[in-house]
Amino acid sequence: MTDQEIEAITGGYHGDAFGALGPHVSSSNGKTEWEVRAFLPQAKEVALAIRGDLIPMERAHKAGLFSARTPFEPDEYKFKIVDRHGGVSEAEDVYRFQPILSDFDLHLHSEGTNYEGYHSFGAHPATLDGVHGTRFAVWAPNAIVVSVVGDFNDWDTRRNPMRARTGGVWEIFLPGVGPGTPYKYAVKSRYRGYSQMKSDPYGFSMETPPKSASIVTDLSTYEWRDQEWMEQRARTKILDSAMSVYEVHMGSWSRDEHNQPLTYRQMASKLVAYVKKMGFTHIELMPIAEHPYAPSWGYQVIGYFAPTSRYGTPQDFMYFIDCCHQAGIGVIMDWVPAHFPKDAHGLGFFDGTALYEHEDWRLGEHRDWGTLIFNFGRNEVRSFLISNALFWLMKYHIDGLRVDAVASMLYLDYSRKAGEWVPNIYGGNENLAAIDFLRKANELVHQVPGAITIAEESTAFTGVSRPVYLNGLGFTMKWNMGWMHDMLQYFSHDPIYRKYHQNDITFSMIYAFTENFVLPVSHDEVVYGKRALLDKMPGDEWQRFANARAFLSYMYGHPGKKLLFMGSEIGQTKEWNHEAQVEWWLLDHEIHRRFQAFCAALNGLYQSEPALYEVDFQPAGFEWIDFHDSDNSIISFVRRSKKKEDYLVFVCNFTPVPHKDYRTGFPETGMYREIFNSDAAMFGGSNMGNGGFVNAEAVPSHGRPGSATLVIPPLGVTVFKPIRRA
Repeated sequence: MTDQEIEAITGGYHGDAFGALGPHVSSSNGKTEWEVRAFLPQAKEVALAIRGDLIPMERAHKAGLFSARTPFEPDEYKFKIVDRHGGVSEAEDVYRFQPILSDFDLHLHSEGTNYEGYHSFGAHPATLDGVHGTRFAVWAPNAIVVSVVGDFNDWDTRRNPMRARTGGVWEIFLPGVGPGTPYKYAVKSRYRGYSQMKSDPYGFSMETPPKSASIVTDLSTYEWRDQEWMEQRARTKILDSAMSVYEVHMGSWSRDEHNQPLTYRQMASKLVAYVKKMGFTHIELMPIAEHPYAPSWGYQVIGYFAPTSRYGTPQDFMYFIDCCHQAGIGVIMDWVPAHFPKDAHGLGFFDGTALYEHEDWRLGEHRDWGTLIFNFGRNEVRSFLISNALFWLMKYHIDGLRVDAVASMLYLDYSRKAGEWVPNIYGGNENLAAIDFLRKANELVHQVPGAITIAEESTAFTGVSRPVYLNGLGFTMKWNMGWMHDMLQYFSHDPIYRKYHQNDITFSMIYAFTENFVLPVSHDEVVYGKRALLDKMPGDEWQRFANARAFLSYMYGHPGKKLLFMGSEIGQTKEWNHEAQVEWWLLDHEIHRRFQAFCAALNGLYQSEPALYEVDFQPAGFEWIDFHDSDNSIISFVRRSKKKEDYLVFVCNFTPVPHKDYRTGFPETGMYREIFNSDAAMFGGSNMGNGGFVNAEAVPSHGRPGSATLVIPPLGVTVFKPIRRA
């Protein structure tokens, strides 16, 4: 070794440690011998233990560089180390092991098609040449050197520099390092003298914030018991199925007596039982991937492959999902590929350059959010993100991904003023790389049997939930933000003025079938001064509850799948607070218990009637009876299942004025059963209704052959079903 090489090794900036350390063959005078070099700054003395012999190693540099010569090929050997405190130990030579990743893995990564990159990158417990340890791999193409640091090497950035591979990938196998070990990558850039300890982009677990190291984790140890669910999911046509989603923020659904969030395993008992009791079909988890800043609610992700350790281990999270599936409940998780935070240990400026993000702030930064935008046009970034999407589906059995902030991905000028964005190659504002990425991600996700994707997208972008082969983005469904806005706006008005806003409750049917919509009442609507759902409703206490029941009843009758944020189902009175819990104490009051019973009954009705979910996305599933009676703020409509004769009639009154002789058209004459009434006493209503039955006479009305005179309760929704003789 030259003096320069020695200085680079001992200084921790040698770019080819495997070329300098470990075993090396040499020949002199026709004689072949081997030299073993090791950098062990913690050692006072080192001996080479090989084939039963101990060969003292010479200190070649005072910083801890040792070498020894041997006539034997050093295929298997160890170091016997006497440290500076007199302790004696044995260690494998990290630099005797061969490359780990295949050239094909590296090719796919550079090509952007290593869609299961989590098998290659990150930290994986492994056995090489009979030695147990962990293999590490990370992408940092602009680094001079990358080393793995942790307790195992006293966080000394000089001791375990990695092997450089093609495509800017670094790898190493560290013997003796096993599951539960915290670690980081120490990255030294070739630019600007940048040096930083980084968490593993592909790390499977992380320390609990504010700590930020990744943790070596073996994900193969959990034994799943949800085979029946997974097989059933693969056979299920979700667009034709009931889907009533309970949106949950894990840290604030419920807390223990010390005001601490419940663990994954506690939630597996309490939350699953509650959701089952309430009749929801799915749980949607706000972002569960590791994030340093709790008030971001998880939307500023650092550990894309690591479920947050705030509530337990990866295996604990697997157990939670497993319990959901065994109870017949699907799990959707919020996925955030749109942006990431600037925390020093994260993805930002990873190797001293804009690696995952764009260098130009006009492309690479969300000034509103203080976050960075992924460079969707870069192959390795696409591979990282698509691998991440598939990872949650494959390793954690997640049933679907709700993709956050899609609108911010689609448009280059999203929330930007003139001069703050760069047009695409055609001069437009569409982010072509992001669009291409979303299409490819959706194609691959939908190859996982039964997996779905849902877009949170608030613009009129065409074809969000249309297949890629029809030039759509390929999402399974899309949140109907327009419906949510219009309905909440409508219900904010005093009922006396609602007749002037009839369009708010009918306009959604103009575009209801342009996408596969989910009707959301999400966390975004109950924070930042927007008030809780119940508190949005006008009037005294009785009217506020009646309004909320009418709103939710219309929501469940309207075409589209359903989503309700936690707490709304019990009539929470305060805005959501991520540092507290749902106001469960409200259930000490009868009116809140009855509202909760109403929501459970509404879910029960929804799941029991195919007319409410089988034809959500085609006009054949919905017919107006009458939407012209704006003076009374009354609307009526029909929902049909795939069997046209299987239908329900909804009559909605959005004022507190009851009607005792209101004629409404019905699709056919005959007897109808009143199967649901939001004004029932058991739900906290006034108990006005039709005695359980109505008779549609041969009196044409509203363009229908039959009609019935109805008792219409105040701020109430009644649902009727024809009685068929066997």
